[in-house]
Amino acid sequence: MPADPFRRTKIIATLGPATEGEPMLEALIRAGVDIFRLNMAHASHDWTRGVIRRIRALSTRAGREVAVMMDIKGPEIRTGDLATPLELRAGEVFDFTVKPGTAGQSGEEVRSVDVNYQGLVHDIRVGDEVLVDNGLLRLEVLEKHEARIRCRVVIPGELKSRRHINLPGVKVNLPSFTEKDRADASVGLEEGIDFLALSFVREARDVEMLRDFLTERKSRVRIIAKIEDRSAIANLTSIVEACDGLMIARGDLGIECPFEELPVIQRRAVRACLAQGRPVIVATHMLESMITQPVPTRAEITDVANAVYELADCVMLSGETTVGKYPLECVGMLDTIARRIERETAGDAGEPAVFTGERMKVLKAAVVLAGQLPGSKIMTFTRHGFMAQGLALLRPAHSPIFAFTPSLQVLRQLRLLRAVEPILLELASDPNESIENALAHLRRVGLAAPGDKIVIATDIVAEDRLVDAVQLRTLR
Repeated sequence: MPADPFRRTKIIATLGPATEGEPMLEALIRAGVDIFRLNMAHASHDWTRGVIRRIRALSTRAGREVAVMMDIKGPEIRTGDLATPLELRAGEVFDFTVKPGTAGQSGEEVRSVDVNYQGLVHDIRVGDEVLVDNGLLRLEVLEKHEARIRCRVVIPGELKSRRHINLPGVKVNLPSFTEKDRADASVGLEEGIDFLALSFVREARDVEMLRDFLTERKSRVRIIAKIEDRSAIANLTSIVEACDGLMIARGDLGIECPFEELPVIQRRAVRACLAQGRPVIVATHMLESMITQPVPTRAEITDVANAVYELADCVMLSGETTVGKYPLECVGMLDTIARRIERETAGDAGEPAVFTGERMKVLKAAVVLAGQLPGSKIMTFTRHGFMAQGLALLRPAHSPIFAFTPSLQVLRQLRLLRAVEPILLELASDPNESIENALAHLRRVGLAAPGDKIVIATDIVAEDRLVDAVQLRTLR
């Protein structure tokens, strides 16, 4: 564990060829990665099973349990295979064919490529834009036929096989939770994943469909909704309400929306999560230059810092840790930036979350008390994670939140929450005994020292029943 265990912003690292091996995985766990993401767009089931088991074994060896997030592919439109890449010229007429095997068979001297979604011809309109390969190629729809969409190349470039297609503003009638997603998720549940990230969430119903799947399997896996297109922005409030956490997936979002809107969308999404009590992840291109370079650009440093200033729960690495040359250095860079910005903002009094329930008011009292005691720490006990989540959402100014839980799954899921340090502990039937055991643990492992002020949000026994309470203790 890093020398200072109280970095509040959590780090998610995506696994790939650069990081799947045992030595690097263990190094990343020890460097402070909180959650490992598995991108199922590029993962086989055998690889998935193997790497999850490796993470579990190495977590035990390192003495630091981390979480696993499976990111399922969702509805995706891609071009088909090409024998050789095509160099598309500005102004050229080009066809997308929606019936497999018909590319190049129109009888005209118009080049073409298959796409994997036959319904595209019905969803798209004349005048719509088609963006290919992360927006590097841009085409405009001229006309539609039964089996092909005729376009004009606006921004030229090289078209390769199986490139991703974005359709800004187009409502695509693909299912949000596909058969491939169902098969991938089933493997994840068998291997004990902690989070499922659902790609291209367009409305709350998409999240509810995945929730039904998990409920049928009696799973407590948490759902992370990825917002990646304009539909998600329009339905942001209801999506946040439906999910267990939100990922601002800035890759596709930056293609689907005007680029100048992206910072505005990010800030609005973070605020929506804070207002509704959901953890939020800022993802994609955070340290993109470090895929090939040992240090980030100054703009990337500021981008990471802004996510921390906005009080996001997590920042996430993608290509930087899947195929990059410097995965461990990337994690160290996020760690260093986050700690520095957190020191800068430690005295800020924020009011990010608004709650009306009685329990949340008790938790608010604990956070206010801790804020008035420099150097204090917050302690709570939770069987399902709700007490810890409530405290985290209130964004304590400087206090770490020690969340004691008897559940290993809950411990891993608490890794998502800002400022929460989860600790495994069997809870006694007497709440006071649990408090004494927890205080002894903090003292024993050096997480608190004699004289430290501990603010405790927990149950106490009063008149033969449990009531919510806030206590202040000085560690002996």
